[in-house]
This record gives sequence, structure tokens and C-alpha cells, in this order.
Amino acid sequence: MSFFFTSESVSEGHPDKVCDAISDGILDAIYAKDINARVACETFVTTGLVLVGGEVTTKAYVEVQDIVRATVKRIGYTSADYKFDAESCSVLNAIHSQSPDIAMGVDTGGAGDQGIMFGYACDQTPELMPMPIMFAHKLVKKLADIRKGENGFMPYLRPDSKSQVTIEYDDNKKPLRVDAVVVSTQHDADVTQQKIKDDVIENVVKKVIPAEMLDAKTKYFVNPTGRFEIGGPHGDSGLTGRKIIVDTYGGWAPHGGGAFSGKDPSKVDRSATYAARHIAKNVVAAKLAKECLVQLSYAIGVKEPISVYVDTKGTGVIPDSEISKMIQKEVDLTPNGIIKRLQLRRPIYQKTSVYGHFGRTEPEFTWEVLDLVPLFSKYV
Repeated sequence: MSFFFTSESVSEGHPDKVCDAISDGILDAIYAKDINARVACETFVTTGLVLVGGEVTTKAYVEVQDIVRATVKRIGYTSADYKFDAESCSVLNAIHSQSPDIAMGVDTGGAGDQGIMFGYACDQTPELMPMPIMFAHKLVKKLADIRKGENGFMPYLRPDSKSQVTIEYDDNKKPLRVDAVVVSTQHDADVTQQKIKDDVIENVVKKVIPAEMLDAKTKYFVNPTGRFEIGGPHGDSGLTGRKIIVDTYGGWAPHGGGAFSGKDPSKVDRSATYAARHIAKNVVAAKLAKECLVQLSYAIGVKEPISVYVDTKGTGVIPDSEISKMIQKEVDLTPNGIIKRLQLRRPIYQKTSVYGHFGRTEPEFTWEVLDLVPLFSKYV
């Protein structure tokens, strides 16, 4: 019997993603001057207001207000009609220094907090990611590319948008077809819903999703409420770290609960989750399994992970326990080891704040590189 699975994504103009971009933008600005900084930056947005807070310990000085306004402008909130724009929004700064109690453990190379982190990979797509979340990301990315294009195509688009994709699978988790596509996009007042629907289906959906995955039974829902003029931080408040399922595997794999944006890599919420994805992807690419779930757990101030769990869902060519032993033998999973291997002390993070942290091909995404395949292939 077949089954259906759905994942969603949101655009850079979604209020929560505005916050993620601002938090990561501040992290990048600090890291450009001080790679040893400790940063845990949170952002809240609503109509006409950006509030930045959190804990930062650094020798560098950055102008938070300038970073906020530049980020909001780049996203596309540049008109007073949006009730939230880069020039007129208020920016409040409530950042303070990191707790010395936390610093004691991190200074010696230990994890910045306790927690569990998951990484996952599968052979559903070339990116070794679940298909629903990859299609969902590509839909909102396509909308943004069209909106920012120089040819004025679909000029009524505004920055806020969401997508959702439902895939039908067979019993062996092989994707069969796209059953449903949902796209909601913010728009100007002087455009009809029929125009938006026709444009989105022809110029977004059918450009992103391969024709062989669409059929006569595929259902399309474009702006299903009938109107989406009010959006962004004016339509809904936003908060850093509130789209953690969008950021990872779209619900297909577990999530440890820790958000990424605004956190420097001494926080294992971020760095160890990247490491777990790096390992899982290389396990699948090395043909050790068709899918692989890796869980890492840490204690605050302790260097080595407390546990390394592997589940290949019955697809492994060697026992999961042997893959776990292989990982612990071959890969340095201390926070400093992860940071060094993945080159995480760089200002690379604002780019991760939208369209997912995984399944990306840009050079900054070092945790997507298949450099461990030769090492892991010896165990096949």
C-alpha cells in the first residue's frame, strides 16, 4: 500500500525567517571581526519593530541597527505599503554578555549545552534529502528569484510566501508522484487570484517539480484563502528559531529541538547537528545504507558525545552498531573537532537562514561535502 507524506517551507520574507536572517546576520558581522566570539542572538519582529536580544561576548563592535536594516532591505521590505520596511522600522537592542557559568565549560573545549542532535540522509533525491522538503524549498526559492529578477516578471509578488508538497510513496519509501502542492504568496492589491494561480502553476510549480512527478490527479492550491495582501511582520509576529522543522528534514526525520540561527558553533545545537548530517550523508553516499539517521548527545562542558546512535531503517549493509563504532573511531565529534573539520568559524551563516540548512550545494555548506566517503567505503 502506498502512503503520503507532506513537508512545508517558507520564504525569506516570512516573519520567522526575517528573524533568523537578522540573528545570523549579526553573528556573521561579529565573526568577520572576531572568530572567537560567543554569540547567541535572538530576534523578534512585529509591525514596525525589530527587537534584538541575547548573549554576546566579543572584542568586536558591530552596528546592530545597520545590520538589521540592511537585512530587511535585502529581503525586500522596502515599501511603506508593507507596514514594515527597512527605513522606518524601529530597532531595539537588548544584547548582553554570556553567562560566566556557561563560559567555564566552553573555554575548555566542552559542549556549550546539553542536548540531542539528529542528522539524516536518504537516496530519494540527488541531494540525499527527503523529496517533500526539497521540492518545498525550491518552490519558495523560485518565487523569490522571480520577485527579485530584473525583467519585472510577476511584479505583484511581495516577500512573504509559503509552500507545501505532498508526495505519494510506495511501501519501500520510493517516491511515486506529487499528490498535492500548496503555494501561498503575498501580493499587491491590484492583481486577481486567477492570475496569481495561473502564474504560480506555470512559472513556479512546473519549473521546479519534474514533469514526470506531476499527473492529472495532482492537486494545486494557490492562495487557498483567496487573498494574501497583508503579510510579513505586519501580518504576523516573528521569532528566531521557530521554523526548526523547515530548517531540517520537513518532519521526515526526528529533531532534537534546538534551533540554529544566531548561535555560534560552540553551541552543539548547531555544530553537532551539522556534523550529524555530514556523517549521515556520507554513510548513504558510501553505499553503507539507503537511508541513515544519526543521533548525537552531549553534556554541557563535556568534550566527547555521551552517545552515538545510528538507525539505517533496515537498509544498512553492515549492522547499525558497527556503523556507530565506525563513526566514533574515524570522526572527531568533540565541539572543537567538528568546528575545525567543517570550518565553522567563518561568517557563513546568514545564507543558511532560509531554504534549509541541508541539501545545499553552495561552498559554504561544508557539512554537505562527501569527503568521508573514501573512509567509510572501506567498511562496506
